[in-house]
Amino acid sequence: MGKFFETIKNIWSIKELKERILFTMLMLFVYRLGSFIVLPGVNSRALEQAISNNTGNDLLSLINTFTGGAFNQAAIFALGIMPYITASIIVQLLGFAVPYFQKLQQKEGESGRKKLTQITRILTVFITLVQGGGYLTWLSTQPNAVHASLNPTIFWFSNIVILSTGTLFAMWMGEKITDKGIGNGVSLLITIGIIATLPRSFATEVISQFSGSPFFLIIELAAFFFVVLATVLVVQGVRKIPIQFAKKMVGRSNANIPAAGARDYIPLKVNASGVMPIIFAQAIMFLPMTIISYVSKNNAPSDFLLKLGDWQSMPYNVIFFFLVVIFTYVYTALLVNPQQYAEYLKRQNAFIPGIKPGKQTQEYIDNLTTRVTLPGSIFLGIISILPAIVAVFGVNQGFALFFGGTSLLILVAVVLDTLQQIESYLLMRKYDGLVKSGRIKGRSGMQTIGAGM
Repeated sequence: MGKFFETIKNIWSIKELKERILFTMLMLFVYRLGSFIVLPGVNSRALEQAISNNTGNDLLSLINTFTGGAFNQAAIFALGIMPYITASIIVQLLGFAVPYFQKLQQKEGESGRKKLTQITRILTVFITLVQGGGYLTWLSTQPNAVHASLNPTIFWFSNIVILSTGTLFAMWMGEKITDKGIGNGVSLLITIGIIATLPRSFATEVISQFSGSPFFLIIELAAFFFVVLATVLVVQGVRKIPIQFAKKMVGRSNANIPAAGARDYIPLKVNASGVMPIIFAQAIMFLPMTIISYVSKNNAPSDFLLKLGDWQSMPYNVIFFFLVVIFTYVYTALLVNPQQYAEYLKRQNAFIPGIKPGKQTQEYIDNLTTRVTLPGSIFLGIISILPAIVAVFGVNQGFALFFGGTSLLILVAVVLDTLQQIESYLLMRKYDGLVKSGRIKGRSGMQTIGAGM
């Protein structure tokens, strides 16, 4: 405990770090405050009652988790930062497929990144308008959620402006946190939304289990601990490919000087794709909900479609698991380019021991990446369906969402990334780090959510 207080004292003694932490806390407080300001014309109590009467395990609960409850409260930050995330993902995918975006991403340096940021912001506005319109339409379908005396046109126009402004303001806060705060701003906004629902879900779970079987609660918490531990190991796990630099003569000297150090390694991450496969798979799994909304107007949807809209059903989880595994391979193939590695090693006069430079090096890295990605993709698939698995054993729906999926991966990755930045400040000022031995590894080299993160 003494070590902990000493570390806090050291953190607070660094003026720049203290100012960054306080600025970050202020921005997060403003973001959370906006999550409780209800849109004009919305009856929040009636909306809460309508949602509580809906006993279906629909995927809207996942969106509500990411926004910290703002979605179900019809707050000005109901859409949160998600439209910006969607825009970032689209721009990032265009960087893989469209030559113009590839040029901006890889060859134009800082000016290219500024153009991509501007394109992402503009795209965010259009996505917010579309998602905001869909959200207001959904609100109108909830019994007594919208005051009947309001003019529908005025209600729609005014609130679409407010929702768009809220998302853009959240985007601005995220960028400011990245520049003047600590950690990645956009990631922290998502994280604070996820964490906001954790205490209530955890308290509900503890109360319900204590009234039933306290022994099951102990097993549940132990399982949760090991799941988090395994997630940390996979997020940080790398397969190191040893490389050696060829030595070269300097003048007439007999001394051999390595080109850039005698030995090094290429780190291949076990989970190079991060949370992207789960996000893509969830986007596809939202399609059945859209189909249901149109089919139900005329005819009753089939049982299979209804099960695809339930994240606890067997068909949903089987399809979801295979989609995550497939997208993990696809996204890793887009991120890890063995040809670029081989060309880079050749330019640096380096080689992998026992492997010939050129095509053989490319094939070796490609085969190794495929083998490393297999356990990573399976683990990611298991994590994605773990909430449904633990829900079967009696864990309440709110707390089950923290047992896996995007929520857990984001929490682990963002916490590690933020702690790594704090530790860097401490080590630069000759203080001890946050751990007794070694160093905290963040997401350096790990693909985050979207280009802006």
